[in-house]
Amino acid sequence: MPKAILIHKNGGPEVLQWEEVSVGDPRPNEARVRHHCVGLNYIDVYFRSGLYPTQFPAGLGMEAAGVVDAVGAGVTNVKPGDRVAYASPPNGAYSEVRNMPADRLVTLPAGISFEQAAAMLLQGYTVQYLIKRTYKVQRGDTVLFHAAAGGVGLIACQWLNAIGATVIGTAGSDEKAALARAHGCHHAINYRRENFVDRVKEITGGAGVAVAYDSVGKDTFQGSLDCLRTYGLMVSFGNSSGPVPPIDLAKACRGSLYLTRPSIITYAAKREDLIAGAKDLFDVVLAGSVKIEINQRYPLREAAQAHRDLEARKTTGSTILIP
Repeated sequence: MPKAILIHKNGGPEVLQWEEVSVGDPRPNEARVRHHCVGLNYIDVYFRSGLYPTQFPAGLGMEAAGVVDAVGAGVTNVKPGDRVAYASPPNGAYSEVRNMPADRLVTLPAGISFEQAAAMLLQGYTVQYLIKRTYKVQRGDTVLFHAAAGGVGLIACQWLNAIGATVIGTAGSDEKAALARAHGCHHAINYRRENFVDRVKEITGGAGVAVAYDSVGKDTFQGSLDCLRTYGLMVSFGNSSGPVPPIDLAKACRGSLYLTRPSIITYAAKREDLIAGAKDLFDVVLAGSVKIEINQRYPLREAAQAHRDLEARKTTGSTILIP
């Protein structure tokens, strides 16, 4: 029988269990995918810890790449033998094989490998909607991007640089700051040594940034707002330091600011948006404007160790799990 990582309760990485699972034939509008690579993302930690609710026993993971080996009735967009990837609910990507809603699958171009796809689809699609739809970054804009040496951050730095934006990034060490600079970040701030609000004000001559992209949450939320120019946009899209506590909007958003909380689940809800965003991502990768850095690989059965390293901020770039 195939195996998968399951959790039977919320908790630390130790709750991840490598177990046999039953995977039947795909139901109507489903396709069965045999995974070659699985993506690791911080949202997986939120489901494991209980920050995001789930029902037990539960699978984890929203991203994987592999080959379709069977399809259910009514499926026309993929066929057995197709190379595909996905980055969407339902959870359960931490598995050797699974059934997925077929309309969530994206066919991979010839130049994109399974490893690239599993390492970039969720993170890269996130960057695509953040910089093309949530706020349409223009050449000449100055942008703040937290966690600039992470998987999302490295993709964002390269893509923003290709657009012609000035990128200010934050990272937790000099080594990570150097990695961000090597990927298009013009000003990399080590937030453990420097006050990022003061540095952003210095870099922008007191004007502030057009948009701040914040996946860190509690520790950086108010500071990100304080970095914005008048009419600037704060994009809160993660909680790696913990959820943002309740705020007094009048006090927090001083100076006629905008605040939004986007989600890939919403931005990719329509298949046409999913396909368009994925094509945009594949195009910039195939053109060489964005390179996908896979800096960690773990056997899927060792997902617990991958979670420990991710939460300890020991990882950079993208991480994949190998079934």
